[in-house]
Amino acid sequence: MEETIAIERLTALAQSTRLGVFRHLVRAHPSPVSAGDLARALGTPHNTMSTHLAILARARLATVSRQGRSMLYGADIEGFRDLVDFLTRDCCCGKPDICAPILSSFASSLDSGD
Repeated sequence: MEETIAIERLTALAQSTRLGVFRHLVRAHPSPVSAGDLARALGTPHNTMSTHLAILARARLATVSRQGRSMLYGADIEGFRDLVDFLTRDCCCGKPDICAPILSSFASSLDSGD
């Protein structure tokens, strides 16, 4: 991943509503969530939510599909995985045992649903 793409993805997450949307989508994964449901869940006006969702989709942190008249959104797990890989690639000077607590913390939070 190029640094500019990583910065775009981090910038997309560096806003409270978008971070909340992304976390909501990750919790719902693999089920998609309608834009209206996201707006209600986060207490955000629909037009504002559309802007946030477009930013997340452009950054490859959210996917979008159409079902009838509804737009359904999901977490782009591959895009997120690429970002995490970019951030941790040079982690710990090539000593994976140093990074192990980070990775096990991440794995345990996935197991517990946090």
